[in-house]
Amino acid sequence: MKNGICKGCGASIVWIGMQSGKSMPCDASPVYYKEHKNGKDKIVTPNGIVITCDIVTNPNEADGVGYKSHFATCTKAGSFRKKG
Repeated sequence: MKNGICKGCGASIVWIGMQSGKSMPCDASPVYYKEHKNGKDKIVTPNGIVITCDIVTNPNEADGVGYKSHFATCTKAGSFRKKG
């Protein structure tokens, strides 16, 4: 993981290496998650696996810790989308 700053909104981010070899920008604050195949959230684990889950606040209920994709939370995310 590498720390950085979003060029769009100025938020602190971390770059997580994905299994594809690419890096994904994620919010710098980790979140607790409970894995759930029909969960409403997606997180990226520190080792680059995307998991469908529900984000929880109680660490005793959590299956692990992960990071939200910054594309989902950035107010300027649309400016980074490739025009096709």
